[in-house]
Amino acid sequence: MGRYLGPKCKKCRRADMKLFLKGPRCITEKCAFVKRPTPPGMPVRRRKKPTNYGLQLREKQKLKRMYGMLEKQFRRFFAVANRSSGVTGRVLIQLLERRLDNVIYRSSFVLSRNQARQVVRHGFVFVNGKRVDIPSYIVASEQDIEIRSTKVGLKATIKESIDINAKDRSIPTWIKVDKDNLKIKVVRLPEKEDCGIPVEEQLVVELYSK
Repeated sequence: MGRYLGPKCKKCRRADMKLFLKGPRCITEKCAFVKRPTPPGMPVRRRKKPTNYGLQLREKQKLKRMYGMLEKQFRRFFAVANRSSGVTGRVLIQLLERRLDNVIYRSSFVLSRNQARQVVRHGFVFVNGKRVDIPSYIVASEQDIEIRSTKVGLKATIKESIDINAKDRSIPTWIKVDKDNLKIKVVRLPEKEDCGIPVEEQLVVELYSK
């Protein structure tokens, strides 16, 4: 499975907004976007007004990078959303939110989606009692998710993450979290309003519909 290994803070500067790719660091004064809120590359005194294509591309890049996906996989998710009934943009966001690594991230058990992806890939996550090590696995309503591990280090890391996230992040209403037993219950499917994602998904649909 391919993944991006380059500098993450440049993504936020290019998107002109925080994508929260480094967890708690993104809300401190150490955040690179706070220090340098300008796009990476050579400084340009006068920037041209972005074209319609440029706006569409930027919204797509925001969404793709926020969930830590490469282009091929993101296109595959869009194709599924486009074939589904309902508004394509909203279905796309729903699918992205239902990724297993994102559900682990939303539960506050980890500090970032990248860390959630590692927990899943290492085989610590069980869905309805069965081990699932695929971060892009799409959860369904009423499914039970549990993190199982005998490693003291992992449990300590998760506890620390829960304590840190309790200060700045809230758990969405579409999942129910048992922090003591490291369990998650998918109560219902998410909606865009539950996610708080500052992305105009319709522009993404327009980009891929050309």
